[in-house]
Amino acid sequence: MAWLLPAVVCLPLIATAQTELDKIVGVVGKKHIILKSDIDMQVNAMKEQNPEVVDMPECDVLEQMLLQKLLVEQGGRDSVVVSDEEVEAQLDNRVRYFIMQYGSKEKVEELSGKTVYQLKEENREVTKEMIMSERVQGSILESVKVTPAEVQKFYASIPADSLPFFPATVELGQIVIDPEVSPELDTYARRKIEEIRKEIVEGGADFEIKAGIVSDDPGTRDEGGLMRGITRKGGGLVTEFTVAAFKLQNGEVSPVIRTRFGYHIIQMVNRKGDEADVRHILVTPERTSADFEKALTKLDSIRTELVAGRLSFETAVGKFSTDELSNRTGGMIADQQGNTTLEVEDLDPALALMIDTLKPGSYSKPMVYTNMRGERSTRIVYMKSITAPHKANLTEDYSRIQFAALQKKKGERMQQWIRDKAPSYYIKITPEYAQCPNLEPYRSDSSAKK
Repeated sequence: MAWLLPAVVCLPLIATAQTELDKIVGVVGKKHIILKSDIDMQVNAMKEQNPEVVDMPECDVLEQMLLQKLLVEQGGRDSVVVSDEEVEAQLDNRVRYFIMQYGSKEKVEELSGKTVYQLKEENREVTKEMIMSERVQGSILESVKVTPAEVQKFYASIPADSLPFFPATVELGQIVIDPEVSPELDTYARRKIEEIRKEIVEGGADFEIKAGIVSDDPGTRDEGGLMRGITRKGGGLVTEFTVAAFKLQNGEVSPVIRTRFGYHIIQMVNRKGDEADVRHILVTPERTSADFEKALTKLDSIRTELVAGRLSFETAVGKFSTDELSNRTGGMIADQQGNTTLEVEDLDPALALMIDTLKPGSYSKPMVYTNMRGERSTRIVYMKSITAPHKANLTEDYSRIQFAALQKKKGERMQQWIRDKAPSYYIKITPEYAQCPNLEPYRSDSSAKK
């Protein structure tokens, strides 16, 4: 039974049109309703991701939606606040995700038949509910932990013939060196952005239009350089950028600033305390083949020290690597959830091709590669470990088994919370879902609740 709130509860921005009259199939409290179309949309999305979905997925989806509505109702009782800025930032993130998935904003609008603005407005309330339900659930489960003894007991409870079979996994690290730019091209880039700033500040050129034409940042260029919901703490942004941004008043344009990405100018769009919406223009200095050769030569010297044992990988990462993302994990390459143990079949092609050439504890030769931002850089890859396909065991898979044990314990905690809280809320489910046994915790005398 799905007691933990999954991502599927967040309705997709792109949805197919409804061809039949909608109806209410569930109600929680005085105002939170669940529509048949909501369930159908989620079921269709599940089937698209996994065509083999069977066993009454409608029951599972309705259970998740009832839980979300119940958590939202509890959030109201507990005076949990979700700000408009949080909702806007979440919507922007989802829009960016779909733009990356489909290639452009125009393609997203074409597929949905709506503008991005319309899509965001239609999903604003459900996004607010999602944030609130996650926040309430987080407060319920924050104290749930598992001990090593509980992990061992959980593992022992799994029948031997039911133990999962894990595919091959690998732990890979990298030492990245972004080639330094020649002084001549660096000067050219600075003069270029100074001229752009002059056109905006003195000539009255529109910052948004200029960003869309000349900015070298592909992530914001199509939105006129817009970055919503940045915080004073940075939230992944480089420090120089954040410091410069929060010195600005609404409408003001910053002086030229330098970060490891290149030269920026920033315009403050709307500032509210420690959060702000800004626009920026980035000009990245070009690198020549000679710049890359210098970086590769430096990496070759580092590799020599690593292979000889005169330098540890961790020390080399801290001293030389310029990749902030992998540096946060001690140089280890991680997936989007932060896991550093990666399934071989999920590796990007460039890394997958290297698996057969590396042994645990070995280092690749220096190479030029394309990073996640689409920029060319240089790196050495380090193989820390590799495992063959195998049945789950505590020696090789402790962290996975620990996670599964924790999820089970959290599920039990949520189940108890529902049993405790559901009787105090008005909950109504239409008779067509009477065959769903997983909805029983929500039925108890629900029609009599006021």
